[in-house]
Amino acid sequence: MKMNKTKYVITSEEQHAEMLLKIDALMRKGEKNVTEEESEEIRAIGTALQKYEQGIYTIPTPATLEGMIELRMYEMRLKQKDLAETLGVSPVKLSMILRGKQKPDIPFIKALHTKLKVPADFILEHI
Repeated sequence: MKMNKTKYVITSEEQHAEMLLKIDALMRKGEKNVTEEESEEIRAIGTALQKYEQGIYTIPTPATLEGMIELRMYEMRLKQKDLAETLGVSPVKLSMILRGKQKPDIPFIKALHTKLKVPADFILEHI
């Protein structure tokens, strides 16, 4: 079976709209009704769309430590209680830190850096 190795590069909103229509048409066929080549084309178009969108629709770096924590929580798809568990703190302590009612301690800061991959320089600038 011949695999479709087409690479797509999207450089404009018009191309973006065209590719969205193309991928939509392919996906409407249903998973069981697309060929292997069409499936590969869906992946290629999806990758191109993702690359274009990441370049156009950027999320600015948060201005506060609390904002960075909330961004990571969103990126990791964690609820606040799950984030507290990940960081090794109580949900109450995390809530207090996020609301600015309590300053983060060293173990919390270390957990931010190691578990959430928050850059150390960002942490130092915002505590």
